[in-house]
Amino acid sequence: MSFPRSTGILLHPISFPSRGGIGDFGPAAYEFLDFLNLARQGLWQVLPLGPPANGNSPYSSTSAFAGNPLLISLERLAQHGWIDASRLGSLPDAVGAIDYDEVRSHKLPLLAEAASNFLNHAPQAALSRFEQFCRENEWWLEDFVLFDALRERYHLRVWKDWPEELARRKPEAIAATRKELATDLASRRMIQFLFYEQWRALRHSCARRSIRVVGDIAIFVDYDSADVWAHSDLFRLKDNLDPEVVSGVPPDAFSATGQRWGNPLYDWNEMRARGYRWWIQRLSWAAHTCDYIRLDHFRGFAQFWEIPASDPTAMGGRWVDGPRDDLFIKLREELGGLPFFAEDLGYITPDVHALRENHKIPGMAVLQFGFSNPGAHIYLPHRMSEDRVIYTGTHDNDTTLGWWATASKEERKAALSYTGPCEDGINWGLIRLAQGSAASLSVVPVQDVLGLGSEARMNTPSMKDGNYHWRMQPGVLTTELAKKLAALAEVTDRLPAPVPVPQQEDFLA
Repeated sequence: MSFPRSTGILLHPISFPSRGGIGDFGPAAYEFLDFLNLARQGLWQVLPLGPPANGNSPYSSTSAFAGNPLLISLERLAQHGWIDASRLGSLPDAVGAIDYDEVRSHKLPLLAEAASNFLNHAPQAALSRFEQFCRENEWWLEDFVLFDALRERYHLRVWKDWPEELARRKPEAIAATRKELATDLASRRMIQFLFYEQWRALRHSCARRSIRVVGDIAIFVDYDSADVWAHSDLFRLKDNLDPEVVSGVPPDAFSATGQRWGNPLYDWNEMRARGYRWWIQRLSWAAHTCDYIRLDHFRGFAQFWEIPASDPTAMGGRWVDGPRDDLFIKLREELGGLPFFAEDLGYITPDVHALRENHKIPGMAVLQFGFSNPGAHIYLPHRMSEDRVIYTGTHDNDTTLGWWATASKEERKAALSYTGPCEDGINWGLIRLAQGSAASLSVVPVQDVLGLGSEARMNTPSMKDGNYHWRMQPGVLTTELAKKLAALAEVTDRLPAPVPVPQQEDFLA
């Protein structure tokens, strides 16, 4: 797919300076859209929006389809009358690092209260809208809400350790449990409805400002998820429901033992036999909820690293063929197009490039990687083509100023040779390189626009604690910054292209 030339900012919603200890889809999100509009930015990239499973990583989720309840704005719910505004008085106003346990403890009960108020007091027209949402999304919603309720009932124990009749989804046990938990399940359905009402409202505002939303899809799903529980036959599991093999990457210069991610691997033979229906649903849903999609770990569709689940490291793994062209041919037939680009960073073999190029899926480039040695020059602007999405850095990198503080003397010399003097900071030097490149899309983390250091880093791969806690302070996205970005977008021919605006609706949340 060919993307219109444009530029934008990477900022996950949890980092908005919203009330309540975490960013959400409330007033701060709309202020950010106003900034993007003033800055002539045509893209807003987010990380996965699903509910976190283990830890706080957006890439480890309990569902490939559900939304994270913590992103729902309580302020907007109060504005629509689903919860009394006085109930929000206890929400913290200070914008500091996210304390997830604290946020869950005070936000989830209020969401449940708002859901109850909607179910018990909403007018029939609003209830009909909710019922329509449930009918249209029954294919994923019913499995998710039951999984979510059981996960809470059994104190977050992994689903394999629930009573066997539930772990194996015996029809009688599932039916009885649905009846027993009917009120709880209705509340969880409502919370998903509220999430997607607010997300649709936000996307509607994006379209009115000619902003396209870039989503993100992790190739693998978490073992502790509704997807594996409800579709265990699509994954490589043993008879006792434990994973047989798990995901990861082999040893390399960054890790002598490789990385053992631990996600269960797909049974691609079974997926193929079913016409890739689960993958079609997954990527169709992604394309429905965002405009463009970043496919994480794209090389796994060509070959993936298969690790015996009993191995403590990734060293004993092996490369195994993925679905390759077969999947993407089917996706194109079903979706009519592939609005995707590939995360194809690191060591990429010719077959991965061929897979991407065969299906006209753009790849990625990260400027921070381009200055270490001549082989790294593939990430520099003079090597770019239109089938690339270029970044100064990503959520997995240090900020540009953080990278610069630890860069080698050779890297600094190479970078300054390329950028020339950067009186406004090396971050703006790289931003100008990215915008001026031939790559169709240019994306800059907001931390680089703000000139922040390592204290604002979003994620350090393989570090277990301390990730995904950073939040942006109020008022830092100034008119001066917007004008600077707008001037750069204009001179590099990256002004926003019009976005079809859906029919105006009265959103309910």
